[in-house]
Amino acid sequence: LAVTTATAVPTSGKIDKPHIVMILADDYGWANFGSHTSDHSPEAAQHQKEVHTPNLDALVKAGVLLERHYAYKICSPSRSSLQSGRLAVHVNVENVSPIVFNASDPVSGFAGIPRNMTGIASKMKEAGYATSMTGKWDAGMATPEHTPQGRGYDQWLGYFSHANNYWTKGVDLHSTGELDICLNSFTDLSLQNSTYRGGMLDPTALDSSCKNSTDADPECYEEFQFKKHTLDVLDRHDPAIPLFHFHSFHLIHSPLDIPLAYLDKIDKAVAPAKFDDTDRRRYAAMVYYMDETVGVIIEKLKSKKMWNNTLVVFMADNGGATYKPGSANNFPLKGGKYSDWEGGVRTNAAIGGGWVPESVRGTTYTGVVSIADWYGMFCDIAGVDRTDTVAASANPWLKAHDLPTLHPVENLTGLWGAITAGKNENLRSVLHLSENAVLQYPWKLVTGSQVYSTWTGELYPNCSSGLDKPWFVDSKFLGSNLNTTNNLTEQRIVNQIQDCGKGCLFNVEEDPTEHIDLAANPAHAKKLVELQSLLLSLNNDLFHPYRGKMYSALPCQVSFHNGGFMGPFLNVDSYYTGPFRPQPKHQGNVSQAICNWLAKPLINQMLVKKATVVYPKITPRIQKAIDPCPASSHPSQLPLQPYTSLGAVTKDLIGTQYGKNVVP
Repeated sequence: LAVTTATAVPTSGKIDKPHIVMILADDYGWANFGSHTSDHSPEAAQHQKEVHTPNLDALVKAGVLLERHYAYKICSPSRSSLQSGRLAVHVNVENVSPIVFNASDPVSGFAGIPRNMTGIASKMKEAGYATSMTGKWDAGMATPEHTPQGRGYDQWLGYFSHANNYWTKGVDLHSTGELDICLNSFTDLSLQNSTYRGGMLDPTALDSSCKNSTDADPECYEEFQFKKHTLDVLDRHDPAIPLFHFHSFHLIHSPLDIPLAYLDKIDKAVAPAKFDDTDRRRYAAMVYYMDETVGVIIEKLKSKKMWNNTLVVFMADNGGATYKPGSANNFPLKGGKYSDWEGGVRTNAAIGGGWVPESVRGTTYTGVVSIADWYGMFCDIAGVDRTDTVAASANPWLKAHDLPTLHPVENLTGLWGAITAGKNENLRSVLHLSENAVLQYPWKLVTGSQVYSTWTGELYPNCSSGLDKPWFVDSKFLGSNLNTTNNLTEQRIVNQIQDCGKGCLFNVEEDPTEHIDLAANPAHAKKLVELQSLLLSLNNDLFHPYRGKMYSALPCQVSFHNGGFMGPFLNVDSYYTGPFRPQPKHQGNVSQAICNWLAKPLINQMLVKKATVVYPKITPRIQKAIDPCPASSHPSQLPLQPYTSLGAVTKDLIGTQYGKNVVP
């Protein structure tokens, strides 16, 4: 039940297919994109200065802006959708930790994409492409088949998790918002190529001492390493061979870490105005860095004389994170990441490059496009069949063992032709956004409880909102969610929850900001019932396998033996090549003893139960630690605030059960 190895690429000859460079931004706010700003007021004019995206703006101006591009509302499902060619509801709807697994389901009992689904990079290899990737994966890790190389990428530098630390490359609480049974003690930065598979051993990449450097572009910053890797790939590539490269930014996902030089750059871009909120300033500086990197990649393609035969696809994995400390802005759209509102699922997207027909350059395509549709479009461009025979062949076995069967790749055709012909026709009549939402353009039905149900201003976040900014809704302890308060009324307030019950109805063409709920309007009663029935029917086909719990210490044990790096932990006998970073034996023995203890179901459940009581009590301490608006200081003078409170309480929580002296 393993993913098959694709055919090799040719080594010579003139190519008749475009190079494809796919660029993915993480948690990128709708209003943090230059094409979605304006200068109609003093506040809007400052906002326009804060959004410094000249390279992305140029890409749009010479390409096609995709104004109705939709993704899933959170990271891992969107990335699983992009790589597998299925809607998230047919591949993965959970942001679970990469170390969970369900041993009773060898195909889908893991985080991310089921083992037997063929990745888009494998399809491109079949079509004769060289394939490579840089950056965030977040689509599975448990087995070698789950990794980028297992999905068809010849080489990759990046990390597996939802997030890591931009400086240390660890998966600390500051970065992930959760504590796992490995106590977040490992490094998440890996390298895969033809001769090496394992943790990244370059000391410069692992060094964090440049965090306070004033250098123009410190080399130990993770995004510098990603940029360097992509440029190295392009430098070494033979332009006579078609290239499929995926640059997957960590930016602009939290933690809001950015070199000091870029804070200075964004301050100069905004001057004489100033930021009143440190998080908005950091986010804007990170957008600046991302845009600059896009520009460097484009210049490299031009210097290699690849640009005229290159298609660049830029998109975001979901709407911006408006909660503390995400600090994105989706103005004027409603909501943000984790919600089914337009601000959570409608994303920035555009295509550019010399391969885009001149007749459509500088235009906007308004038809609905799903992040899942790129798989089929790339297959069409490359001239390869999109059918996933590996997944189809696994289904008889899955059915015989009463396990969830695998969905086929989305079969929407003609979309690429419509985009490049300048036809603003909507070919996707129905888009199943989530278990709680469906789009039948222009009609949209949203059901159930929706978090972050509000609108922001053009300068958001700001210190006039202070600590009223919503709190992160996905904090986890040993794999279980924690609420900031056990009072349901307070929960609705701190997470800005709106309950749509059986349905809120919108016409998003006439009302793109979702201000006018038409569900109670008698004139639209028939449409409401129609969409409610449609969503109910679509949900009968929801793919929701049991992915497991953190009831095994195996991921921790393998990571320790792998030099302290996260990575595959099942079927890895011949995976890791070495050499391995040495680990202190005593530290390893202690850490493994704690992990073994935390993985015991009864201990795990007991601690989770206690955490649900403790966490609401310490939430105010965490909020204070990351307050971006202390009254005593101007934000431009404030250092980055460490997220220490949850870590301190975690020590207390585990220490009372196991002994404080052994907790890291």
